[in-house]
Amino acid sequence: MLKQPTLVTNLRFAALVAAVCGVSSIFWGSDAQSPDQPPIATIGPAARIFAPPVNHRFPNGQTYVYAVEWHFLNAGIARVKMESAGRQQKVSANVDSLGVVNALYGIHDRLEAYFNPKTFCSQRVTKHTEEGSRKRDTHVQFDYANHKSLLDEKNLKNNQTRHIENDIPECVTDMITGFYYLASQPLQSGAIYIFPVNEGGKTTEVSAKVEARERIKVPAGRYQAVRLVAEPTTGPLKGKTKIAVWFSDDGERLPVQMKSKLGWGTLLFRLQRVEKQ
Repeated sequence: MLKQPTLVTNLRFAALVAAVCGVSSIFWGSDAQSPDQPPIATIGPAARIFAPPVNHRFPNGQTYVYAVEWHFLNAGIARVKMESAGRQQKVSANVDSLGVVNALYGIHDRLEAYFNPKTFCSQRVTKHTEEGSRKRDTHVQFDYANHKSLLDEKNLKNNQTRHIENDIPECVTDMITGFYYLASQPLQSGAIYIFPVNEGGKTTEVSAKVEARERIKVPAGRYQAVRLVAEPTTGPLKGKTKIAVWFSDDGERLPVQMKSKLGWGTLLFRLQRVEKQ
């Protein structure tokens, strides 16, 4: 029997990882380290997000399409797209379960995340989630002036609403945008990137380590890739999950594959194709 919350959490997290595979930087501005000095941030209040390199190009108009596999079954499909939205960048992600997983616990999530392209600080996140019998609309606003995340959520089954406020540091990223953050970094062998993630609840710090460079094959083709392993180092998922992400080792930094090992099996996201406008 699948544990519903665990499956939902990791499907979403892995999907974000896929999006974030083109990651940029979470820390900002004048305090950013130079590209040849991989940042190793300190866990705690001092942790910050580095701004993207001056010459960084966002993959606007590109949609990453992933096949999601579980126990060698076709479990779902994920689509992640980035585009310009005025003075902000917008990331859209759709996750839909298929086959056996859909019959056991249907997942149909729609998410949009907006961030500041100069700082990589998340600005707001909106989510429409359909996960089994749960159906919710969620809006998260990041109020940096008052160091608060503001979450407003509506249960679409009973129309109940809730409002939650949590403290945040001077800059956070969300799960999807966070992957684009990583992709923008130098990704030198052995480098460790630690950054804060928030989607309306308590801020979680994530640590991502560059482990190896290797050749991999996915439906979209063969790639020389950089493998990172990311895991939460604070919060309820600390010590419970790790996600490996493979970025193409070139100027595009495509997130070509993601793998999450869990107690009930392994979720594998493999890039099927890149759609361009």
